[in-house]
Amino acid sequence: MTGAVYWLDMAGVIVFALSGVVLACRSRMDPFGMLVLAAVTGIGGGTLRDLVLGVRPVFWVSDPTYLWVILGTVGLSILGFHYIHRLSRVFLPVADAFGLALFTVIGTHKALMLEAPGVVAVLMGLLTGVAGGMVRDVLARRVPMVLRQEVYATASIAGGVTYVVLDTLGAPFAVIIALALGVTLCLRLAAIHWRLTLPIFAWVVIPPAPEREAAKGAATEGGAPSAARPKVRLIRPGHSKRKTRPRS
Repeated sequence: MTGAVYWLDMAGVIVFALSGVVLACRSRMDPFGMLVLAAVTGIGGGTLRDLVLGVRPVFWVSDPTYLWVILGTVGLSILGFHYIHRLSRVFLPVADAFGLALFTVIGTHKALMLEAPGVVAVLMGLLTGVAGGMVRDVLARRVPMVLRQEVYATASIAGGVTYVVLDTLGAPFAVIIALALGVTLCLRLAAIHWRLTLPIFAWVVIPPAPEREAAKGAATEGGAPSAARPKVRLIRPGHSKRKTRPRS
């Protein structure tokens, strides 16, 4: 099954590299910028994973095929630039979801092969899946998806946990791969389709209304306006009209 894992890894590199190319096109970058975004997205997470696990040399140094695959992806994308330009905005998050699922499985698998504990394997799957996309988004001046309220890192963690649990139970390797991929991909695609988000807790300061401030100022001695106490509101998804209450 080592060959299957290798080709899954290559597929993940292609998908993530393509997502980097798409974002570079939307950010109006030149071909070198496209290559940089494709490279950091395709091999960035795996590079950090190997460095953390102490793997020397990292995977793309020992097997330069990964670099040639990224170059080929960028080259074909430049030739088909007009087709990429017409892709809908849904393509980038969907392609990113497939790359996330593939790299989560690859990272978890590699950590377990190096006899890392289960919790470390889950974290290595998460690192492999999200680190490249984080660097890509930062270079493109975007807030990384993993830092937003979207169900992104959660999907990767769920896939990694699924892999570790099934591996501990001794499930067939093909079943482990299929279910771990399915869990990660289904969660992420469901979040994209139904716009599922994690809860957000933030205190938002609401300044007092001008009329209320004027009335309080008229009631004070000498007509000087008093310092009105600001109000705050706790924002949660789907609860944008909560009542305000004074800050203690």
